[in-house]
Amino acid sequence: MRCGAFGAKKDGKQSGRQRYRCPECGYRFQYQKREGRLHKRLWQAYTSGKQTLKELSEAYGRSHVWVRARLDEHLVGMPTDLTPEPTIIVSDTTFWGRSYGVCVFRSWTLKRNLWWGEVASEKVANYHYGRKILEEKGWTFIAAVIDGRRGLATVFKDIPVQMCHFHQLKIVTKYLTRRPKTDAGKELRFLTLTLTRTDEQTFTAALTAWERKWHSFYTEKTHVTGTKHWYYTHKNVRSAYLSLKRNLPNLFTYQRYPELNIPNTTNTVDGYFAGVKKKA
Repeated sequence: MRCGAFGAKKDGKQSGRQRYRCPECGYRFQYQKREGRLHKRLWQAYTSGKQTLKELSEAYGRSHVWVRARLDEHLVGMPTDLTPEPTIIVSDTTFWGRSYGVCVFRSWTLKRNLWWGEVASEKVANYHYGRKILEEKGWTFIAAVIDGRRGLATVFKDIPVQMCHFHQLKIVTKYLTRRPKTDAGKELRFLTLTLTRTDEQTFTAALTAWERKWHSFYTEKTHVTGTKHWYYTHKNVRSAYLSLKRNLPNLFTYQRYPELNIPNTTNTVDGYFAGVKKKA
């Protein structure tokens, strides 16, 4: 980088673009264009080169605050070096804190992020928007892999949808914990752990058998004395079961379309999130 890259002063306009001049050597250049290339290199080094904020700060002679700000400018967008093509999309959202997250659409076949955007909460509307943007650019989706958010499958209702097995296990674990206290909970968690090594017919039969065996248990009600109110006695077991039942149509999509080579998890996006969060 020329010596005038930092601390340069404005030196008029040319062809509608702001030009700058180095106060030391007099070198003139279009600073904004150079900055754009610099910001792109920073983003690539951060996301693909696995460099930390501290390392980038030292390499470019800037504060970590400046580097963080430049990275944030690239947090909403899409790559310009890819030609749109039919692809399997893997989509998920991750958060830093309670109200700042990033929604990402990643190509399973290309192993590249196609679109990403900042979000304040995980809403189905964010995914509708991401798909709309990509399709307007010429991308077509042949299948989608998603997490377990309710209503998300409707965003891709015209193509095969695979529910992430890892997210399904997380949902069941949230309700039952890793060590369920009831026999019904223990059996249901054990059944969920077989997701990655079974097939749709076997899993469906096992879930149906569990429902028949434990129907009276998970539908048991407790009435509040002196009122007309009641609640499900074993609501966590019930919620875990209903989650599996609700998501069952999308849990084995990857087996129904073997020719598409659809992944059964969103790990390609989760791995990317993990790498970025380590540098935050």
